Amino acid sequence: MAKKTFSISGNIVDVVGRRILRGTIFVENGKISGIKEEDCEETQYILPGFIDAHIHIESSMLIPSEFARIAMKHGTVATVSDPHEIANVLGIKGINFMIEDAARVPLKFYFGAPSCVPATPFETSGAVLGVDEIEQLLSRKEIKYLSEMMNFPGVLSENEEVMNKLAIAKKYGKPVDGHAPGVLGEDARKYAHAGISTDHECFTMEEALDKIKAGMKVQIREGSAAKNFETLVPLVAEYSGDIMFCSDDKHPDDLAEGHINELIKRSLKKGYNLFDVLKACTLNPREHYNLDTGMLQNGDPADMVIINNPEEFEILATYIDGEKVSENGRLLTEITPLQGELPNLFNASPLEERDIHVPAKTSKIKLIEALDGQLVTPVSEVSINVRNGFAVSDVGEDILKIVVYNRYSGAKPAVAFIRNFGFKHGAIASTVAHDSHNIIAVGVEDEDIVRAINRIVASNGGIALSDGDKQLHLALPVAGLMSPENAYAVAEAYDTINKASKELGSQLNAPFMTLSFMALLVIPELKLSDKGLFDGNKFAFTELFI
Repeated sequence: MAKKTFSISGNIVDVVGRRILRGTIFVENGKISGIKEEDCEETQYILPGFIDAHIHIESSMLIPSEFARIAMKHGTVATVSDPHEIANVLGIKGINFMIEDAARVPLKFYFGAPSCVPATPFETSGAVLGVDEIEQLLSRKEIKYLSEMMNFPGVLSENEEVMNKLAIAKKYGKPVDGHAPGVLGEDARKYAHAGISTDHECFTMEEALDKIKAGMKVQIREGSAAKNFETLVPLVAEYSGDIMFCSDDKHPDDLAEGHINELIKRSLKKGYNLFDVLKACTLNPREHYNLDTGMLQNGDPADMVIINNPEEFEILATYIDGEKVSENGRLLTEITPLQGELPNLFNASPLEERDIHVPAKTSKIKLIEALDGQLVTPVSEVSINVRNGFAVSDVGEDILKIVVYNRYSGAKPAVAFIRNFGFKHGAIASTVAHDSHNIIAVGVEDEDIVRAINRIVASNGGIALSDGDKQLHLALPVAGLMSPENAYAVAEAYDTINKASKELGSQLNAPFMTLSFMALLVIPELKLSDKGLFDGNKFAFTELFI
């Protein structure tokens, strides 16, 4: 069916030409057919649609079509999406599911080929993507790039498999995303020289500048757990051509509040130039990833966002390929419920309390230190409570038990201890556990920890909270990561369980999101995989007891 012809007038924000002109945009068959500079009565502003330059859709706990239900209302017209969460569970089958579901909605999802599945050989994943699989994926036109190369030690040491994957991306002329937290100086230059062109893991200005000078683009990240915007936003002033905005991982309740539009508003309130700010979330990602998105130029796709004015930045309408998909916070495009069998892989059995007991070898342990708003986890050495010969949680010192349990095959759970969750009672558990997505739990008493884990086992994936008689649960039947239900219903359910987790005593902004990164071995310093405690600096397992 041919798309209708229409026109829209107002203050046209030309990011390419760095000017605002009064005029009318003419749209025909989804593309801009003309722009006429003329006086008009409308005071609204017309902007290019916003792009999230790096996100894992799975972390929203929503399938792509339901993610779009919320994101389009915020002016998002496209995402650069790394599907490595579902790929760690289901491999190429999972990636195909994401592509097929995304095709059901107007929002433009641009997927990458996950470069590190599993992220390391020190954990159990549900699938492996080797060199042959990467070749198969990158040969497909709908796969736009090689997603984040998390194995930065492998890049720096020129590991054969890693270098072969990078060579395949070069062969197909597709960019490579980076992931190298804390990599500076000569190592940053070597990492970039290997062909890696972006990084979203910078958490200091020094690191960001080192990577920009090495030729990389820095993606300023503001997600539900990792928040680097305040530190890195000064880059907008001097390096507007070298930055992009991204959310990386965003839970559904936060997505309901805002997306890239919130980063634009915050930047403008700080006094940064409108064109520089918009460039970071429109032109830069479009050019870097060769996306088919519009910039309000003749012949471009009619991807447009209408706002009242730059000061208030209220989203009035969003257009994608000339289709008005939302207006005044109301979705205009129909999103039908997902039909058919939901893809998943889950083989875990229920646990008993004795399965997570920790015989005390000494009275001193290595402790994971969780940091609010950061993925890095420093290690400290502390004395541990010992009861009846077993190491146990110590609420007074904020030392809680953390468990990672293999969801793919029968194995004994790995157990360690962590600080800064702040729980005084109860436990939470989740199958959203980057990157292999085994079951992860943290809590005070073994009874609650096991009860939360077993609730997830019974539903083949999800998030759960146990606090005595209080039991809460959100099922995530798609790969143990996503719900196919209405996005706002999922956001409300998540908001309820997230608030309940804070009522256990936590001061963390997002306890479930923070927990989900405690098994991410590629982020230093100390993490826990399903196989044991892991030293991210030495990239090797380490002993719990000292």
